[in-house]
Amino acid sequence: MSTIDPALEAVHAHLLSVDPRGARMAAAIRRTFDMLLDGQHTGRFRWEQLHKTEKTHCGTLIEINLQREFGFEDGRILDYLIVGVEVDCKYSQKLADWMIPPEAVGRILLGLWANDKDGLWSAGLIRADEENLNKGENRDAKRSLSKQGRGAIRWLFKSAPLQENVLLRLTAEDIDAIFGPASGQKKINELFRRAQGMLISRSVVATVAMQEDYMKRVRGNGGARTALRSEGIVIFGQYKSHAQAATALGLPTPGPGEFVSARLARRQAHHGNFRWVELDGEKWVLATTVDPIEPGPRLPEIGRL
Repeated sequence: MSTIDPALEAVHAHLLSVDPRGARMAAAIRRTFDMLLDGQHTGRFRWEQLHKTEKTHCGTLIEINLQREFGFEDGRILDYLIVGVEVDCKYSQKLADWMIPPEAVGRILLGLWANDKDGLWSAGLIRADEENLNKGENRDAKRSLSKQGRGAIRWLFKSAPLQENVLLRLTAEDIDAIFGPASGQKKINELFRRAQGMLISRSVVATVAMQEDYMKRVRGNGGARTALRSEGIVIFGQYKSHAQAATALGLPTPGPGEFVSARLARRQAHHGNFRWVELDGEKWVLATTVDPIEPGPRLPEIGRL
């Protein structure tokens, strides 16, 4: 029977108290991936597009971004000091495949894993005691968790959803159509035309536009909202009125820095029990393939983005 580890439990309780749903950890991981890909300047959006050295630095960047997010104190020996406990931060591309250095043996690890393609992430705590480690060492004298060690991980979050990179969910045909035009504005228009009903983050907009003023390409004064309205396509943003309308229609609810697009149609008898929302003085539903294309409604005023 395993015994309770008071220090590990104290760290576990603290992390859950400051991030009960894991939103802050997930955001730090998402920021790290976006920083590495640097889509606004490179157009990259897949892990495989990173250079080997960039992949190697992923763990270090996650460690830094977590410390910035939570304000962890520097450890005297390891990365962090959390509620007075030394904690080493480790990231791996395979679940629980963390490499433990000699100075961390016997101490507590905060281990993380994330997969952008799968849109999942995990975080757990484990004390790197001898009984939880394999005997073999690599050339840097680092060791991995044993089968027993993997089973002893005190998970904070396991296979939790990571904010998706919508570009990884689209077909090769869609990707070619989005990145095909030379104009950044036409690329953004095609993004919102092709990725309807899917959450689109600002980082994706930046990756597609590859311009400093990428948010201008979404707005109503000449941006995608203006260009697509004639096709009946509206773009809901993070603002309360937009989020409420998107939710009412059964679309994903856009959070901070997110958008969702959809083609709408005026509510008619054949729509039956379709979910609807009142916009621009009329009732609208998600358009079906039999609904003719018509200009979409103006969205509620939301001020500047």
